[in-house]
Amino acid sequence: MELHVTRWKRYGHDRLYANLPDGTAVGWADVTTGDITVLRAEHRDDVIAVLTKHLQNLTEPVSSGRAPEAQARPMLPPLAPADDLAVNPPGRSLRDLLAESGPGLMERVVSRLLRRPSEWDSWRKGLAGERRVGAELNRLGRHGWCVLHSIPLANKVDIDHLLIGPGGVFSINTKHHDRRAVWVGDDSVTVDRGKPAPYARKSRAEAKRVARVLERYCDFPVPVEPVLVFVGVTELKVVATQLDVRVYQERQLSALAPLSGVLTTDQVEQVYSVARHRQAWSNA
Repeated sequence: MELHVTRWKRYGHDRLYANLPDGTAVGWADVTTGDITVLRAEHRDDVIAVLTKHLQNLTEPVSSGRAPEAQARPMLPPLAPADDLAVNPPGRSLRDLLAESGPGLMERVVSRLLRRPSEWDSWRKGLAGERRVGAELNRLGRHGWCVLHSIPLANKVDIDHLLIGPGGVFSINTKHHDRRAVWVGDDSVTVDRGKPAPYARKSRAEAKRVARVLERYCDFPVPVEPVLVFVGVTELKVVATQLDVRVYQERQLSALAPLSGVLTTDQVEQVYSVARHRQAWSNA
């Protein structure tokens, strides 16, 4: 098994991470002490071999002295009820948008009578999709996962769902294409053979944005994987060969339940405590 090694320096830590080709961390070494931690037992021998080799090849020798002074890490204020995103239901942002800017009763009646599509239809469809995906994700709680919905970011955008657990962090983007056929390639998505949509690219950018926020407040690397979930589709065909975005239909999200070995129980709790705090995302 070929493992890729990356170096990570932050908050006074200096580590080498051994990762699978898909980016999953399976072990790490403390450059200061030389200690190696194996995260996935099935890769133990490969992890020890590759990290030992990289430690020996470092131009900066491993020292047995005390670690450098830890850099000050920003701290969030105590969590107030108004800032707790854990209470957000799926689709909260779209629901609020419809309440504030959606059509009145007469407009809805006229639109139905004339069978005239509107922007509000796409909002309602998106809300229905997020609720369906949210219900599936909430079922993962019994497997040790924490779920957050409708996380507000700057510029009036939000993250549909964030899943945090022993298998890492997943930034989940929901797309509701009822009774449509979806084709997914390496960097494009088409619906009923229509114009390519940049879903994969935007999902990757969102995951990087999430990782930056979480690592700002956590004293360890937080791997974040992007996920696209398609709701209501008649067909989902994934032909990508190098796609680094997970793709599911809503009923397939249970495949995430058994994933483990990326975050410890303490790390899951720390990431969740940061992610649920509205102020952590205020400038994201």
